[in-house]
Amino acid sequence: MGFFAIRNKSALSDCGITKSLVYFYQGDLYKSVSYHILGPFVIAFCWVTIIVLVTEIITKKEYFTGLLYNKKLAYRLAYFLAIYHFVRLILFVKNNSIDDIMHQSIWF
Repeated sequence: MGFFAIRNKSALSDCGITKSLVYFYQGDLYKSVSYHILGPFVIAFCWVTIIVLVTEIITKKEYFTGLLYNKKLAYRLAYFLAIYHFVRLILFVKNNSIDDIMHQSIWF
């Protein structure tokens, strides 16, 4: 947030995942997904993580350890994120002028 405050810009104007979370909390699922497809899943992941960690502390057992250290799953997620963000970048460049892009960049 400090970097955005220095630039006199809101953090919400620069981060798709943040806007997605804000719209999800406001109950607008369509806008949430339109800003970032993984926004609602981030919230669900956080809740599941809290529940699992509390359960692990109470039962003194580990759950999902094999899933968390699964290389195949990690590579699939990395490929998905790379492709998703590459498509978002292409659509962003296609739908905005060079002036709009420069205005939204950190170099402006």
